[in-house]
Amino acid sequence: MDPVSALAVDPSGLSMTSHPIQRAGAWAVAVLAGRATPREVTGPDLDAVAARLVEDVMTAALAPKDSTAYDWWKVLFALYPNSKATHSKRPRDHAALLPEILALLVPDASGSPTWPCTFCGVPAAVVWTKSNLPMYDTNKALNTLPPGVAGWPVCRGCRVAAWALPYGAWVTAGSATVLSCEQDAAEREFTARNVLRAKRIMQLGFDGLGAGARPESVVLRALKALGPDLPAAATLWSFKNDNQDPWLRVTRTRRAVPLFLATVEGNAEPRRGWRLLELALTRRDKKGQPVTSGPAEAARLLFEAEDGRSRSLLSQLHQLLDEPEKSWSLRNRAALTRLAFIYAEEILGMNPDLKPVATVIADWIEHGSGAPRGRLAEYRNAALSDYKLGALLMQAHFRLTLDGRAVAATPEDWRPLIQQRPRAWEQRMLLSATVLQLLQERGVAVNERPVDPDDEARTELLMERPILGGEDDDDDMGAA
Repeated sequence: MDPVSALAVDPSGLSMTSHPIQRAGAWAVAVLAGRATPREVTGPDLDAVAARLVEDVMTAALAPKDSTAYDWWKVLFALYPNSKATHSKRPRDHAALLPEILALLVPDASGSPTWPCTFCGVPAAVVWTKSNLPMYDTNKALNTLPPGVAGWPVCRGCRVAAWALPYGAWVTAGSATVLSCEQDAAEREFTARNVLRAKRIMQLGFDGLGAGARPESVVLRALKALGPDLPAAATLWSFKNDNQDPWLRVTRTRRAVPLFLATVEGNAEPRRGWRLLELALTRRDKKGQPVTSGPAEAARLLFEAEDGRSRSLLSQLHQLLDEPEKSWSLRNRAALTRLAFIYAEEILGMNPDLKPVATVIADWIEHGSGAPRGRLAEYRNAALSDYKLGALLMQAHFRLTLDGRAVAATPEDWRPLIQQRPRAWEQRMLLSATVLQLLQERGVAVNERPVDPDDEARTELLMERPILGGEDDDDDMGAA
């Protein structure tokens, strides 16, 4: 049976809805069909894409378990665990299995009763359940069918989109991630790169991909392409749809991220800071090969989890700058600090003047009684606590006054930092970065490990080189 002739001819095209799964699948159909948007997909385009899907599904379903082609079956199993293509009792004979796969994507039978499609509302004669839809069937999401309901009506276009989803999603052997964005261009870029990645998985398996890659890196590339004049929020929907433990995780960026990325890219100091962050987050094995992609981990910091369980870029920068065992050159510390302040300004809408308060703390550390190292340790212990920081600032104020030194800040300057108010936590982290930079600029000896010239030379060399592994390998995906 010829898949192309069996699937033709459907006069309808393809709708694009706001449902993240249908929308991601529709974009995948458009990219596979060579169309600019899903709205341009025609009936013949839909037939051709459906035939392509059937061919790839058949290859995966019949692949030996020790072959690279079997990795695409793992992707299908994670999304459609009880479908004809992935069921453990599926026929292993091509002629026997093909009609069952074709039946998923053929046009609706003429004259059949119809219902509005669950996704786009057009008449649909086919009803599907979780077996054929990549829906995360969990009590955390309202998509479980009530008793006695045969399934969700799904039109032919949305059925093809549902099975095109793994091409346009960021897939692993057990989950998928799709993107929703205010700008169509970002969604298409995300989809196009994932289609290339899907081709690589089919040909080389997951072992052919770079280590530590993440979907957030692909999104950031797409948002960078928008430029600073197109603010856009992006949402990643990551889910698992198997029979064991289905789950859904939602992370988002703020609308100002394209502007932040353009600011970082267009200015040398924050661009250097971002590169240093990538280097610091890269993890390598004993052979020096990357096992965690620094660029991917840095990109992840710009996404905020819906459940609140995510790291922020500001907290990560604070951790890097405040590590006593880590020695930064003055240039590199200034670059990381500048990156933190640009993030606070562009993403969080903050523009605090922390120099006066930072000067008070730096003066106290430098000129107070005892060794500066001890006072720096005391400040680090108090830096992120509103109560402890207030007590320390009062102590520093009195000490400097009694010593006859000028005090650069008043209690009014401290107030935003020592109260439990929005953004006080973030301001305290920025204050800490400013204090440490001031101390280094002054040459205050706090007995930290001095900067090793050899380490500094290696860092400068790495700054000029791409970090191999992860998303950097995506530039070569055209070969797939």
